[in-house]
Amino acid sequence: MLESYYTVKPEGSEEVTIQKSRFIGYVKRCETEEEAQDFISQIKKKHHDATHNCSAYMIGEQDLIQKANDDGEPSGTAGVPILEVLKKRGLKDTAVVVTRYFGGIKLGAGGLIRAYGSTASEAINTTGVVKRQLMKEMKVTIDYHLLGKVENEVRNSDYTLEGINYLESVELIVYVESGLEQEFQDWMTNLTSGQASIEQGDASYVEFDVTLE
Repeated sequence: MLESYYTVKPEGSEEVTIQKSRFIGYVKRCETEEEAQDFISQIKKKHHDATHNCSAYMIGEQDLIQKANDDGEPSGTAGVPILEVLKKRGLKDTAVVVTRYFGGIKLGAGGLIRAYGSTASEAINTTGVVKRQLMKEMKVTIDYHLLGKVENEVRNSDYTLEGINYLESVELIVYVESGLEQEFQDWMTNLTSGQASIEQGDASYVEFDVTLE
């Protein structure tokens, strides 16, 4: 498993008009090629009357599955520019479809490349990008008199406080980047003068919003 990677939020879209042609970009997170193909088929069905439904997707930890489809546009002017946006932005498990309704003005090869690429990029911006970080769940059990201090320190640290369970003692659920478990345990032990019980849970991906410039 990757320590971290970037992908899109579940789904989104954006529409732009370029030289009287309507370009509608659809974005979806897809973890398998079958998901990506189903998504593309759904958009094609939705816009069966469109001039073109061009698409691209990049799937897998090592980006081993990469496909681009020009759907009738001149070769290399639609699907490839969309795929290049995914590569440039380092987005995994992402599929994009750009639907075009021709407006009567031909754009030329260069214009098409820019139009499909920019529409894909705008649709991704609207959908939103996340960083998926592999994190280990740590359960910290402390007495109530330590809660204020520990909660404050965790919130002001690089660790992620996921929740607090108020039981006989207090349980704090904290997410720690994979590989930093021992560092966290040492830090918490020092913070509580050895009065915390710390248990490691499962590793899972936690998503963090990425601010787009």
